[in-house]
Amino acid sequence: MKAIVTGHSRGLGAAIAETLLARGIAVLGLARHGNAGLVAACPQLFHERAIDLSDVAALQSWLGGDDLRLFLAGCTSILLINNAGTVQPVGAVGSADNAAIASALNINVATPLILANAVIAVAAEVPEKRILHVSSGAARSPYPGWSVYCASKAALDQHARSVALDRVPGVRIASVAPGVIDTEMQAEIRATPLARFPVRGKFEALQRNGQLADAGECAGRLVAYLLDDGFGAEPVTDLRD
Repeated sequence: MKAIVTGHSRGLGAAIAETLLARGIAVLGLARHGNAGLVAACPQLFHERAIDLSDVAALQSWLGGDDLRLFLAGCTSILLINNAGTVQPVGAVGSADNAAIASALNINVATPLILANAVIAVAAEVPEKRILHVSSGAARSPYPGWSVYCASKAALDQHARSVALDRVPGVRIASVAPGVIDTEMQAEIRATPLARFPVRGKFEALQRNGQLADAGECAGRLVAYLLDDGFGAEPVTDLRD
């Protein structure tokens, strides 16, 4: 079994990669920045590639080489965890920079869909392929200032639903909302000006009241679900349900 994790350099992505490695699963991390801690801890099992996941052309160039095929060679089960994401740009419609919208959609939507397509195509003969999109409650609950973020997470949910209907042999997929986690993204949300994100107080209260989930604990639950026999029975789910 081998796994690909996007956004492995910090936060939930780093915790997911660490959890997989602790189970003896080889991991390929894709992110703009590296994770020296994982390299030092698991030099035999952990591999990483520096890719700006907002740059679709760079991603396609990498996929055009042999790197992915060589990493997946010989395995009988593949895990793809599309974790990388951004909450930016935040603000009412009409206030965002168009380039920032395009970059966000590349990271949050285009990259996960391209990677899912590429992994399934490259590993057509591999018996089992499991894809987990890290979604959000924002996919189902709209927030003022988060039109881009909410729309991008809803896109992942719909992608999972549609792929499940394709019934490609050996493919299981789920778009999973992990809950509100204590990561740098949450700190970024709390630092957003109220004029751009009027419901900031809700997230400040979650942090103040100790209601943010620990990244390591959440990663453990996500990985346990990904490896469970029931994974993919529901293409869209929430770990808190």
